[in-house]
Amino acid sequence: MFQAYYDFEQQFRMLPPYRVLAINRGESEGVLKVDLGVDNAPLITWMQRRHVQGSGWPADEARAAVEDGYKRLLAPAIERDLRSDLTAQAEQHALTVFAANLRGLLLQPPLRGKTVLGVDPGYRSGCKLAVVDATGKYLAGSLIYLHQADKAQAELTNLCQLHRVEVIAIGNGTASRETEQLVAAVIAAWRGPQAAPLYTMVSEAGASVYSASDVARNEFPDLDATERGNISIARRLQDPLAELVKIDPRALGVGLYQHDVDQKQLAARLHSVVESVVNYVGVDLNTASPALLTYVAGLNNKVAQSIVARRDAEGTFKARQDLKKIKGLGPKAFEQAAGFLRIPDAADPLDSTAIHPESYAAVRKLIARFGSKNSALPEVAAQVRTTIKQQQTNLAALAGELGIGEPTLADILDAMEKPGRDPRDSLPPPMLRADVLKMEDLQPGMWLRGTVRNVVDFGAFVDIGVKQDGLVHVSEMSQQRVRSPLDVVQVGDQIDVRVVSVDLARQRIALSMREA
Repeated sequence: MFQAYYDFEQQFRMLPPYRVLAINRGESEGVLKVDLGVDNAPLITWMQRRHVQGSGWPADEARAAVEDGYKRLLAPAIERDLRSDLTAQAEQHALTVFAANLRGLLLQPPLRGKTVLGVDPGYRSGCKLAVVDATGKYLAGSLIYLHQADKAQAELTNLCQLHRVEVIAIGNGTASRETEQLVAAVIAAWRGPQAAPLYTMVSEAGASVYSASDVARNEFPDLDATERGNISIARRLQDPLAELVKIDPRALGVGLYQHDVDQKQLAARLHSVVESVVNYVGVDLNTASPALLTYVAGLNNKVAQSIVARRDAEGTFKARQDLKKIKGLGPKAFEQAAGFLRIPDAADPLDSTAIHPESYAAVRKLIARFGSKNSALPEVAAQVRTTIKQQQTNLAALAGELGIGEPTLADILDAMEKPGRDPRDSLPPPMLRADVLKMEDLQPGMWLRGTVRNVVDFGAFVDIGVKQDGLVHVSEMSQQRVRSPLDVVQVGDQIDVRVVSVDLARQRIALSMREA
């Protein structure tokens, strides 16, 4: 792991953050010995000239004392300070990269309305299967063994046909390659009235953490921990955000040297990212889990549990105002949370938008002026836009008439144009496959479409459909110089890449986003 640093040197100020953290880890594990190479002679001479002359001490002894004091005390202290500052900068950079990757992971588009079969691959313990319906409800589970190929294929086919499975989600851990071949064989041999399912690889990072958590035990008290992870794999394909918020972000595997940074800072930074994403996307009040509701501004775990308990006891919420009946949810908390909670089938269409209840009066004035009682929100918004475009009024004047701010009016119009819109819907859906691509099939020059799985300082790791992710080095991302890979790609992006080289012995794939 540290062989690249056995005989390594670089100018101190030119060290990139990931190298700083790698060197620090190697040193802490006793694999590397690190030395700050400095030409001490000019410094010692300057100090001797400054402090020896006129000191009254014998010149030779004073010069020797200055040299000894510098080498034994001052130089190590300076080195510690310099390395401490460099490490602090590297850690802050690592936190920034981790936060950006986590945001991209959480904002991956959901695959809605599909019955999914989740597969947690394994050799000795077998492949654990779980079928969930389009709403994420657990339907059935099973266990197959890769060495019993015919029996495994028959069981997989039977489950898919019985529950009308449309997509198979395969975890990308141990034995995923062999499991993928089995699934591809099932698809190739498919016979039946319904269309054959497709499959995709899903990161299983954190699935084991979830399966042993209190959240998982509360959701599936009758299932063993080993049977919960495959449910998580299936659900995170259907709605990545709703499922991944149940897992400690540090367990999701999208960082670099995450265990070498300050863990309190990391936890706080990642919690802030999750909260930001949840509130950006919005939450369906009638389907959200307590884990997801906890991240909504103004809500805590106790209130989230109360919301779900009320929903289970009395049925779905019909209006945002019903939230005021929740014990522990005061006026201030309601004010913070209401705009982020959606009710898709509410009697009042405004309850399905990102518009806050405080602005409902202004919206109704807009409807009265630019539409009618039965006008749909997009129609009213379009009429307002047309009126402004024709210069019959302007945004500032209209906001003044409504008694709201200009930015608020702009946000209201955006929300009215696409009520209930999920910002993730504008992204390309997950890539689904029907056959297997092997590393041996790859040839330099081939163009493939892949999904970005992780972004680091030196490039991006891309899933191109083989077991091993390929690396697009930062120098291969553009014809122009790229300062940071995050300026070009984000986790979850689908990109076209060219195979540069394949190293079968070391299981490495070099990719490029540039033309040859």
